[in-house]
Amino acid sequence: MPTTYAIPNGRTVFDATTWTGTGTNPITVTNNDLGSTGFQPDLVWGKIRSQAYNNELYDSVRGTGKSLTSNGTGATITNETDGYITAFNSNGFTAGAGGTSNNYWNQSSQTYVAWQWKANGTAVSNTAGSITSSVSANTTSGFSIVQYTGTGANATVGHGLGVAPAMIFVKATARVDNWIVYHSGMTSAAYYMYLNTTAAQAIGTTVWNSTAPTSSVFSLGNDTTANTNGANNIAYCWAPVAGFSQFGSYTGNGSTDGPFIYTGFRPKFILLKRTDNPGDWWIQDTARSPYNTASDLLLPNSSAAEYNTSGYELDINSNGFKFRNSHASDNTSGGTYIYAAFAENPTKFANAR
Repeated sequence: MPTTYAIPNGRTVFDATTWTGTGTNPITVTNNDLGSTGFQPDLVWGKIRSQAYNNELYDSVRGTGKSLTSNGTGATITNETDGYITAFNSNGFTAGAGGTSNNYWNQSSQTYVAWQWKANGTAVSNTAGSITSSVSANTTSGFSIVQYTGTGANATVGHGLGVAPAMIFVKATARVDNWIVYHSGMTSAAYYMYLNTTAAQAIGTTVWNSTAPTSSVFSLGNDTTANTNGANNIAYCWAPVAGFSQFGSYTGNGSTDGPFIYTGFRPKFILLKRTDNPGDWWIQDTARSPYNTASDLLLPNSSAAEYNTSGYELDINSNGFKFRNSHASDNTSGGTYIYAAFAENPTKFANAR
């Protein structure tokens, strides 16, 4: 195994954090668990586990108090009435109650999770593409947040990573529209999916202009979802980093002795989606499922509360993950799937579960 890794401890740039609401506001949530020093997150994706409320996303480029919902098409909401993030801290974030309730972040006795990524703080201008963008990029961890204004014509946008991203989420911030997804595991760059629906991959040559991202830019066609003339958009871009993150595809076998996906690290977070047929997006993580088999499931495309039932199991191992179910959403025979995984630790430093 390698003797050095760019990120020997995944908790310095990514974390999945759980807590129980107190009902006393504001609430501060830290990501310095298990001896990590913690980090200031630039993207916080939160979900109440015990009730049916939206997935809420906040980032440092748009600023505190400005939420987008992965299971919906709505524009940015400022100071959400059911509670919102008020500060990105050096080791987590602070959330306050909204004008109506605190359901999204701090309802008493309810359980929550937040997935947090570190970019690079304040965005800077990027002129690598035909559209000038504002970018907060962490080239070490392969994550950037990109803000840009659409042109309605074929264009390129600088992402600041220095290597080609393997997964991109784009959302118009001031318009009602879908979340558009690029993933290197889909059939080609002529395909796309929506984060907020169960739909299978679809051909749309005008979405990514049938062009895979490069080390400096991602491409846009004239499709209005991500490139309406004059519309503001936010993009979250991820590139693979050895020992920390991986993006790929696999084929299901329909067996409880399912496929094993080698990552070279112990995953802390796994995102899955079937591509050849409709099916939910799945998120599993070791904060909610600390022991194998993992079966605590949340859906980015749904406001549903957490599932914890048979039929969704997988093992999270020191060097990857293995399916222990035959569910159509992640392991039907012959089904094709994409995934994204982020590490707790590289295999060299990871314990078995």
